[in-house]
Amino acid sequence: MADAREANERRLRRLTEMNRSKAVTAASTALRDAWTAGRSPADIVLRTKGFLTPSSAEDRPPLTRLVLPRGIAQRFYLLAIFEAHCRLRVGDPWVNQRPLSGVGSWSDFVAIDGAYDGRSGSYMPDTKQVRTDGHLRLRQVKAALNTLEELGSDQALVTVPRAKNGGRRRYGEFSLMKETGRGAHQTPDAYTVPMNAWNVETFTVPSDFFLNGWVQILSPSEVATWLILRAHSQWAVAQHAESGVYLYGKRREEGFSLRRDAWEDGCQRLREFGLIRYARPGTLDADPPGFGFEAVFDFLAEEGRERYEPYRWQITDQGLTKDAMETCMRELTLRQQQLNAAAAHRAQMKNEIPQQ
Repeated sequence: MADAREANERRLRRLTEMNRSKAVTAASTALRDAWTAGRSPADIVLRTKGFLTPSSAEDRPPLTRLVLPRGIAQRFYLLAIFEAHCRLRVGDPWVNQRPLSGVGSWSDFVAIDGAYDGRSGSYMPDTKQVRTDGHLRLRQVKAALNTLEELGSDQALVTVPRAKNGGRRRYGEFSLMKETGRGAHQTPDAYTVPMNAWNVETFTVPSDFFLNGWVQILSPSEVATWLILRAHSQWAVAQHAESGVYLYGKRREEGFSLRRDAWEDGCQRLREFGLIRYARPGTLDADPPGFGFEAVFDFLAEEGRERYEPYRWQITDQGLTKDAMETCMRELTLRQQQLNAAAAHRAQMKNEIPQQ
């Protein structure tokens, strides 16, 4: 419980700084500019096999390998796919047309909270004596490219050429690979926009996920959990609408390599943010958020759940139309108040225990 309280407090601190600096707003504006100037896709199509699920029994899928405590590798790869959909038609090969930094660059697509000084408990000012926000975002982008390339010779999601004689990496000339990775052949399997068809292993993500800040705000484990649930909802459309989708432990671990704590915590946060709900009959997104029937049903769903029965979930895309920063700040602030109250109650109970 103490770890949860501290983790939530750190996340709130980061979001508060990003909100103050309008980092998410600026990144979302850059993404919307690319979306408006391009093909303005309503949905982004993602390949499943090799990205969400492993290509072989020996491999872990890149999606969950990118559930990391630091860095933006998972986020950057999804942003690169979004940018490709804005610019390319189905089947068109990917060629980088953006610089790493500057107006409309890859760095402009990324929101970060800045340089935090743990000793003083404050964010460092943006002066000549410290790195500017632009430098920090560029450094994060380069680190993300390193991580994506170092997934392995077959699973690498980008390739970054080097200067002659094995010199420095030329990050600005990176190439994007398909969700299945670089592949085992000498010629890299460069990214192309896939077709979303029933006989192709794909699923879709609404552009609102990128345009309204969710890609910037959600944690890597929350993103992985949401994408897995989203894919399931489109693989089993009727089941999703009638009774929801779920994952048993063995399927979660062997099929997606996602730990139980990451999955369960991710599901709870996504429910609080309004992106999923406990499965129930009725039209998806029909009920307004807040107290009332939905809250009562959610409570009953928890109370009536069998001990070993997995939760069944439904995706609620209406939540994606909301501002991610506003939604998450509200819900995480409420959660922090609850965690603080629980900690104060435990301390009080401990003090009231009579000494032997």
